[in-house]
Amino acid sequence: MSTNKYFLTDDQIMIQDMARQFADEVVAPTVTELDRAHAFPEDQIKQLGEMGFLGAEVPEEYGGAGMGCLCHILIMEQLARHSSSLASIIDAHSGLGTQPILKAGTEAQKQKYLVPAAQGKVLCSFALTEPQSGSDSGAIKTTAVLDGEEWVINGTKAFITNIGYSKTFVVAAKTDLEAKGSRGISCFIVEAGTPGFTIGKPEEKMSNHSSYSGELSFMDCRIPKENLLGELNRGFPLFMSCVDEGRLAISAVAIGMAQGVLERATRYAKQRVAFGHPICEYQGISFKLAEMASEIEANRMMLYHVCRMQEQGIPFAKEATMVKMLSSEMCVRVCDKGVQILGGYGLCEEYELERFYRDAKLLTIGEGTSEICRMVVSNHVLKEY
Repeated sequence: MSTNKYFLTDDQIMIQDMARQFADEVVAPTVTELDRAHAFPEDQIKQLGEMGFLGAEVPEEYGGAGMGCLCHILIMEQLARHSSSLASIIDAHSGLGTQPILKAGTEAQKQKYLVPAAQGKVLCSFALTEPQSGSDSGAIKTTAVLDGEEWVINGTKAFITNIGYSKTFVVAAKTDLEAKGSRGISCFIVEAGTPGFTIGKPEEKMSNHSSYSGELSFMDCRIPKENLLGELNRGFPLFMSCVDEGRLAISAVAIGMAQGVLERATRYAKQRVAFGHPICEYQGISFKLAEMASEIEANRMMLYHVCRMQEQGIPFAKEATMVKMLSSEMCVRVCDKGVQILGGYGLCEEYELERFYRDAKLLTIGEGTSEICRMVVSNHVLKEY
């Protein structure tokens, strides 16, 4: 894959090459075994932290690499060529976990929580979703009530990524109990091990076996008053701004996965012989490869453009939602075509495409379902025209 056509800088190409080499040499040989065992890639996370990839977008003054949005996306894309689980772990940490602290944290909060996270010493998680409120994030029921110098949190969170390994959680809770909808929500920093804070078992999922997600429970969980993150009752705008950047990361995962499928399907089509010819010589196969490559390229170009918008301070919420919606659905289509090209072998673990096929579906659900994305984009369109 040529890099110059994307107008990347020398530094960006260097980071991309580092990520590709790590993915090919370290991730690829172990991903199938880890997936089968539902094992968390702890060693790989540690190595990525040492490379500075867990704090790619965090400024150097807070322990990060200060690489910028596009570099972070390039890293995610390369990791996802082999492991959606590993890329999703990084997204949950770097995108949703640390970004609220970077955007709204006090200097003391940044020093205590952001610096070790950016250095890869601890993982972070963002706790918004609840059993009764996924897409309707304004309907959360978890509450936080100020009692003297402490906040008392009660409630339950669901499908929170990186449980069991995260040490720092950014938790959304209702602080104005009379407020309607998304009003009156605040964000808090809660440390693992805090009394009253219980971390449940990982869900047994179809997708991303090596990425752990599950429930969090808060029962009279007390945290210091100063662990309020950002402004009181202004948590919704804060985490929605982080979701926009998270959608770019999910898009990178989708494009990286699709690229991984294209590479594997192309190699197979060149080697597999039917009726005396490699199957890539038949239009039924070659046209599928052409469609896969075209969709990947279109989505990649859009994603890189939106990343540059973010880096230039241009509003990008609509475009981030667009590319997340398009790329996640594209990835599902590409995985389907890839499995079809391999035929029966596409269903076998050894050839990996069955894992990509399973993992792809999650992308149309996490960070905003396809239906919610369409609602967001249509609202932008209706306001603009």
